[in-house]
Amino acid sequence: MNMTGQMDRIRLFSISSVPMRTFHLTWLMFFICFFGWFGLAPLMPIIRADLGLTKVQVGNTIIASVSSTVIARLLIGRCCDVWGPRLTAVWLLVLGSVPVLLVGLARDYTAFLLFRLAIGVIGASFVITQFHMSLMFAPNIRGTAGAITGGWGNLGGGVTNMVMPLIFSAVVGFGFTPHAAWRYSMIGPGLLMWLVAWLYYTRTQDSPEGNFRRGKARIAKQPRGDLMRTLADWRILALVLAYACCFGMEITFDNVASLYFTDNFHLGAKAAGLWAGVFGSMNLFARALGGIASDRAGGRWGMRGKALLLASVLLLEGIGLTAFAHTKVLALAIFCMILFALFLKMANGAVYGIVPFIDEKRVGLISGVVGAGGNLGGMLFGFLFRSAELSYTDAFGLIGVAAMSVAVLVSVIRWQAVANPAGARAVNPSALAG
Repeated sequence: MNMTGQMDRIRLFSISSVPMRTFHLTWLMFFICFFGWFGLAPLMPIIRADLGLTKVQVGNTIIASVSSTVIARLLIGRCCDVWGPRLTAVWLLVLGSVPVLLVGLARDYTAFLLFRLAIGVIGASFVITQFHMSLMFAPNIRGTAGAITGGWGNLGGGVTNMVMPLIFSAVVGFGFTPHAAWRYSMIGPGLLMWLVAWLYYTRTQDSPEGNFRRGKARIAKQPRGDLMRTLADWRILALVLAYACCFGMEITFDNVASLYFTDNFHLGAKAAGLWAGVFGSMNLFARALGGIASDRAGGRWGMRGKALLLASVLLLEGIGLTAFAHTKVLALAIFCMILFALFLKMANGAVYGIVPFIDEKRVGLISGVVGAGGNLGGMLFGFLFRSAELSYTDAFGLIGVAAMSVAVLVSVIRWQAVANPAGARAVNPSALAG
């Protein structure tokens, strides 16, 4: 540990220290949020039939599930700066569980659309993971810590695709109709969010030195105009576009994968959910691999090395996604999916291997802006999948081209090193409760 109590190593099998206990509860929090956020996605073939949804209406619900997250991530970044990540996470979990528990009340397209819009706010939990890790870990390991917690949290998207159809089948096995079963299936994720909220409140703290004072944590470091200055920074805009093409594609694929495998390869709900889950399960190691590679590239070549790594994995993601889009054989499609998933999730980790070093005084704000970019990408990609003129194959191909184009942009941007890359993240002592 350094002088501020930040850890300079990750001890995966330890929960004795505050940073490692927070590390594990942070990824668990994001993991459970994914269950609430995307629990409906693998059940969409059933829900589509039950509510009589058209392709355009399904596309609108996909857009709704990620669009609200854009604004929520901007607000959550600010809340972390002002209130601290601990209380921000607790309130997000408690309030976010309400639409998850009540979505079963939807009886038509409009109600279902509004519930998916409300549920999308939960996706802002990602910003908390990155902010909290930036406080708990030293700069030499910060990218890796953020990538592992983000990746293991994102793993919830894959597990959700595998588990929710099984939960649905179990509910049907108890004698409920499919009409009722998908509704009752969402109660479990909502209750798990309550449990994790209690764990986060009782077992974590804002920084190794203590909790922020309510409302006084970092407000002095956030002058007016910070958001505009952030948006005017070309490096941050490049990261926004990069995250739109990697995480934006990830949440889009989580939303449409089951439908794609069902419609294009005529798979049942369980099989479609299984292969969609394989995509998400790559987060077990791939996002962490991107963060580790980013830390090593930064140690050897500085910010320029981190940027070139990001450009490389974005390019490979685009190539793999384009190949997947034009594959008609299931086995080959699965191979291409695994290939582009590897580079996509590495790109996720590589983006947030850069974020904490742009400006250490605005990590919460920058994390929120870049994170919102991911959901903005998911929202824009959703319009491709709702289009009556474009097939899902066409949509995947266009996103692949976008990823390759952004890779070129990232490679030509001038990346400047931070003023104090070796220093620990400063925490205002007056902002701590003791």
